Amino acid sequence: MSIWLLPENIADVLPSEARKLEVLRRLLLDRFRLYGYELVMPPMLEYIDSLLANAGEDLNLRTFKLVDQLSGRTMGLRADITPQVSRIDAHLLNRAGVTRLCYAGSVLQTRPRGLHATREPFQIGAEIYGHAGLEADLEIQQLLLDTLALAQLTRVRLDLCHAGVMRALLDEAPQAQALANPLFSALASKDVPTLAELSVGLPTSLRAAVLALPMLYGDASVLDRAREVLPKLPAIGRALDELAFLAGQVQGAEVMIDLADLRGYEYHSGVMFSAYVDGVPNAVARGGRYDKIGEVYGRARAATGFSLDLREVVRISPIEARSSAILAPWSHDASLRAQVAALRDAGEIVIQALPGHEHDGDEFACDRALVERAGKWVVEPVTR
Repeated sequence: MSIWLLPENIADVLPSEARKLEVLRRLLLDRFRLYGYELVMPPMLEYIDSLLANAGEDLNLRTFKLVDQLSGRTMGLRADITPQVSRIDAHLLNRAGVTRLCYAGSVLQTRPRGLHATREPFQIGAEIYGHAGLEADLEIQQLLLDTLALAQLTRVRLDLCHAGVMRALLDEAPQAQALANPLFSALASKDVPTLAELSVGLPTSLRAAVLALPMLYGDASVLDRAREVLPKLPAIGRALDELAFLAGQVQGAEVMIDLADLRGYEYHSGVMFSAYVDGVPNAVARGGRYDKIGEVYGRARAATGFSLDLREVVRISPIEARSSAILAPWSHDASLRAQVAALRDAGEIVIQALPGHEHDGDEFACDRALVERAGKWVVEPVTR
């Protein structure tokens, strides 16, 4: 086997993609900062009991594990940054009021999420801690839509769901608790035959409600249907009211209701959402409320946030990251060197053509050239 081959679903990021990724990373983090989000940088590696605290089985299976040679304890390479940020809020910052945090970094996963997906996504996201009201949910959803707009992704659809609906149904039948994980998984994939099989032993009304959830998909009018077919439980009523409020407030996207879109249900506790764009079958971003995730760190905090794979966004974003540059000759002339330095200090990209490579192509668009005129170095447009 060739030594330069990389593992499956692992790939180098080459200059054109890396440049675009970096342009978007800076744009998004700058926008997060304008909303008041502070950047944190958790480590790539943590002890597994901290890294997977309150995480579901899915995250456990996606996490690479190894033994720390110093302590002998099991460590994990992060597959998701969100739990790490929750640890920082709960254990390190320990603030009493609202805290807004954001992050950007690579994660490593044991298996890809899709057929051609990478196992090393570049995850970027934002989280609000300390406010249980829907104002925080609305802010985080608007920030996500701003994020997608900055990436020039259009015709965005925001699907809203609520983890409280299914949890309220399960609370009505103690025997259903043992089936919680397979039921949630079948709902997330809208696997109606499996749902029918799993729910055979449930009370008739509860079984009918579970089987109705995959069909409760569409515009905000779905919420009226849900009130008719789902049990009149207070928790379900509150969940539907929250979805109705948010559906009426979101701007900049088509809003749909999908009461079975429960991926990531393991730690979500309230409103959940997924963002889709035209031409891409899978969600480009996911998020939601997860008020109990900090509990294992000794401090349960109201929390909501979102994350996305920036490499996937780079792949579909029409943003052009090819930079305009100035082509300069190579010379030991002091005045040329001073002019090149001055241009770079002013933020210009200046590429000096090394001797014998004056006509080599590169990924920069050299639309100007530094030329000598009457003993002075000046920038002139390149005529083609």
